[in-house]
Formats: sequence, structure tokens, C-alpha cells
Amino acid sequence: MPDHQNPGIENPEVLSFFDEATNAACYILKDPTSSACAVIDSILDFDLAAGRTQTRHADNLISEITSRGWSLEWVIETHVHADHLSAAPYLARELGGKIAIGSNIDTVQEVFGKIFNAGTEFQMDGSQFDRLFTDGDSFRIGNMQVNVMHTPGHTPACVTYVCGDVAFIGDTLFMPDFGTSRSDFPGGSATDLYHSIQKILALPDQTRLFLCHDYKAPGRTEFCWETTVAVQKQQNIHVGGGKSEQDFVAFRTARDAQLSMPKLIIPSIQVNMRAGRMPPAEDDGKLYLKVPINRL
Repeated sequence: MPDHQNPGIENPEVLSFFDEATNAACYILKDPTSSACAVIDSILDFDLAAGRTQTRHADNLISEITSRGWSLEWVIETHVHADHLSAAPYLARELGGKIAIGSNIDTVQEVFGKIFNAGTEFQMDGSQFDRLFTDGDSFRIGNMQVNVMHTPGHTPACVTYVCGDVAFIGDTLFMPDFGTSRSDFPGGSATDLYHSIQKILALPDQTRLFLCHDYKAPGRTEFCWETTVAVQKQQNIHVGGGKSEQDFVAFRTARDAQLSMPKLIIPSIQVNMRAGRMPPAEDDGKLYLKVPINRL
């Protein structure tokens, strides 16, 4: 259901969709002055035990968009997700729209292409995507302008999309009672994450921040995936109240050392570094995902 509907272009329409299986949030961002919209951080259902994909979540997005007579212009990612598979190619095939991500995707592809021994046919230049955004880029969804901020730390390719009074911040921040994302994946950096968070917190206090995930902090009974800059600055348990870079980096580094890998990281990275596409079929015509041993 819509979180906000305001006719002013500074208040774009946002529809939120939360997937409890992956604790992931996906969004439709809609221009209130036209039929144009974008999908941000789509989800492809994946049964790890069976190695089987389904499109229930993506079909729900398609139903919402088509039933309202909207036009999908963009299918965009805040980063290469390690905890769910992207449905970007499926959405683009069904509804159209360009698939886009941050330009530092090539760094992620180079690191994980080697980890998964992706082979010489795997291009590590981001060419699997229709558009690569750099810091300071802008693009349009209908009549709305969307500005791109490079916000690395969780991964080298993380970006934040700012449109009017909303920002889609990927895995930089969680809800204030849960804190911040990990920074220990290959190419991650607690120092970079701290500076990226400061860029986000420099947005106007009233900016609505839409998150990629929620895990329900202890004592909270409901999933939440929207907050504001003002609330994060005041209440975030990891960076709120002006916590110093030194203190944050020390905390984040110690915390990350205690975390296990996300349960879907192996299938997710292989697919998402290819813009949501599976690796090429093998000589029997079937699709396979690799499990690198002792590499993560």
C-alpha cells in the first residue's frame, strides 16, 4: 500500500513492499504528475534448499503497476545485494525499463568474479546494466529529477537515490534501534561507511529515508523500513548523537568480526553481479550456481 500520496513533485509517491523471508524492502517510486515510475531493489523469490526461483514478489509489483496504468521507466539497485536475488531482468522483460546501479559495480564484479571463478566470458565492466550512475549524476522518472550519491562502505558500489523529500539509502543505515550495516564484505570499509552515513545525515532533517532491510530490534514487534534524517541523527544507536568516526569504526569492526555470512550470499552475489541474471548455462543446457569453498 502507498506510504504517502502527495500531489507535489517534492513529495513523490512511494509504495513499499516488505519480504519477511529475506527481511528486505522493495519500493515503487512514482511521479505524481505522470504515469512514470521506477522499482528500487526488487526481489526474486529463491528456495535455497531446492535451488528453485519463483516470481511471486515481482508479480505483485507488476500487478500494482499495471492495475494503476503506470509505466515502468527504471529498475534500479542501491547495491549488489548479498541477502536476496534481484528480479530486475524479469521486471524489465515484462514491463520495460532500464536496469541501473552504481558505477563502482566493476570493483564488485572484479572481486567476486574471481571468488566464483566466473570465467573469461564474464565482463567485469558493468556492461550487464543499462546505466551506471556516478556520484552527482541525475536522471528523470517522468517529470521528477533523481539525484545520485555514492555512499560506499557496505560495498564499494553502494549508491543513495534522492528524489524530492525521499531518499533510498540501501544498506547504509537500518532503523535507529538497529543501527548500521556491516562493512566486512570484500571491498567494504567501516571508515567509508561512516563518511557515507554523514552524507546522508546532511540531507534536510525532514527527508524520509527508505531502508533495504529490517530485522526488528529486540523489544520491537513490528517490521519498519522508513525513518527520517532527524530521527536517525538523534536516535541511531551506532551513529546518533554525533558519535565520532574513531568510535564508530572501532565498534563496527569488532561487531562485524562476530557476524556470520548471510544465508543467501552465495546465490545472491553470483546473480546480482550479473544484473539479476543467472550464470550462463553449462554444456547440458542447465543453469548452475557455484559454492566456493573457504573463500568467504
